[in-house]
Amino acid sequence: MERIWLKHYPAGVPADVAVDALPSLVALLEDSFARYAARPCSKFMGCAHSFADMDTASRHFAAYLQALGLKPGDRVAVMLPNVPQYVVAVAGILRAGMVVVNVNPLYTPRELHHQLLDSDAQALILLDNFAATFEAVAAEVPVRHVVLTGLGDMLGWFRGWLVNTVVRHVRKMVPAYQLPHATRWAAAMARGRGASFSPVHPGPDDLAVLQYTGGTTGTSKGAMLLHRHLVANVLQCEAWYQPALRHIPPGEQIVTVCALPLYHIFGFNTNLMLSLRMGGCNLLIANPRDLPGLLKTLAGERFHSFPAVNTLFNAIANHPDCAKVNWQRLKISIGGGSSVQQATARLWQEKTGCPIWEGYGLSETSPVVACNPVDQDVFTGAIGLPLPNTELRLLDDNGRDVPFGQPGEIAVRGPQLMAGYWRRPEETAAVTTADGFFRTGDIGVMDERGFFRIVDRKKDMVLVSGFNVYPNEVEDVVAQLPGVRECAAIGVPDEHSGEAVKVVIVKRDPALTEADVRRWCHDNLTGYKRPKLIEFKDELPKTPVGKVLRRLLRQPSASQ
Repeated sequence: MERIWLKHYPAGVPADVAVDALPSLVALLEDSFARYAARPCSKFMGCAHSFADMDTASRHFAAYLQALGLKPGDRVAVMLPNVPQYVVAVAGILRAGMVVVNVNPLYTPRELHHQLLDSDAQALILLDNFAATFEAVAAEVPVRHVVLTGLGDMLGWFRGWLVNTVVRHVRKMVPAYQLPHATRWAAAMARGRGASFSPVHPGPDDLAVLQYTGGTTGTSKGAMLLHRHLVANVLQCEAWYQPALRHIPPGEQIVTVCALPLYHIFGFNTNLMLSLRMGGCNLLIANPRDLPGLLKTLAGERFHSFPAVNTLFNAIANHPDCAKVNWQRLKISIGGGSSVQQATARLWQEKTGCPIWEGYGLSETSPVVACNPVDQDVFTGAIGLPLPNTELRLLDDNGRDVPFGQPGEIAVRGPQLMAGYWRRPEETAAVTTADGFFRTGDIGVMDERGFFRIVDRKKDMVLVSGFNVYPNEVEDVVAQLPGVRECAAIGVPDEHSGEAVKVVIVKRDPALTEADVRRWCHDNLTGYKRPKLIEFKDELPKTPVGKVLRRLLRQPSASQ
């Protein structure tokens, strides 16, 4: 397909960028550590760490990993919220030539077990709030080294002690656990300071991150993101942001609100790596659901960029404390992860003066594929134009291009596209065309200017506040509950999260209750995967060969 969208690029944004300008994320990190040494790299609970601080700390952490006997290519899992330790750990893992495995800290033991086993992770960096989860599976996974950290471990002696004491003993946010062989963060850093660090220089084709996603089925799979994929997307986004960045006064450091979870690919590359590349500072928000705390933090800061999902934009814009924040310096509001609603975009612009520019991406694409131009002052409802170096096509079920103006499955090709699914060549082949395009499962249309719009999803995936939920996984869990004969999970519209999970159950045991189902899901599914709605039926609609017709379940019943 001709890249007709190039005619509508903002002035100064190139059709292609030199994505090979940096050979790896390590080169990106070390270049930024040297160039911006004196600048603050992150702020957390009022405590700033400079680029020089992160350089030194990550070098020590890399030395610690090497001292354990871990080798380049080994997988190291990181199960942390947005805290400074996350930045240090990830930079250290990469500088030691190892592979980052991002893990959602809110995973249940079942979910964590799968990811650690599948990735063959040899080490785990873990916030002690979630240590009990790991303890439940520790004997069944390959992890040989565990580093435990507390929320305040990088806040200085007194403030750190105070925060950790409140978290553990006042708020009682750390369930009891027994991990006698784990190493505390301070001890790991001390050993790293005393060890020699052997620099590793990964190449463009070396694996950098395993980013777990549902792929084409409900089984969680690791998207293999090489160094060149992630570097390419950072450079593509940097070029795309330029029209908005020109409105920041010369010499003023770019400050980004980091409320997106860094373990999610949107936060990992769009917050962390892009901000590091531009010499910016991340305001680390460990718990964005604490809206009063988040807005109190923002009220005391000056910031320019705010990537987020629709849910968070909406919650902030509707909160009474929104008016206490000075939004005048905000120049970039990027919406992604799930569709941004027109009402949310309108209210956000009214309250902050900054429009939301919606983008589109996936874990498999590092993640950004398309975005609206950041020089327009209106919300379009489209996912925008493909980024530099990126090709999009719309395909029918037979892999042929659809006629102009007709809906088709969005297929992507570009330097940010993954190498495939970890140890799953069949799954990789199932989503890859002969000429190297990745079939996303999303149905879109393109207008005459090259703007794309999502109209449907080919997959049955449910998108809850930017997180993928695969019905197969929910059904697998619910079907194991005694008393369930069969079940089906679907997505339904939700004004807060975009979509919510609904499960329809046929009982085996008439005594089974909604409370039984909710308790079971609480123990086996992360919060965003748990059904919000539960309905019992006498039977499920099926095809003649027995396949459940989810589309019929999505149709509202007369009672609804």
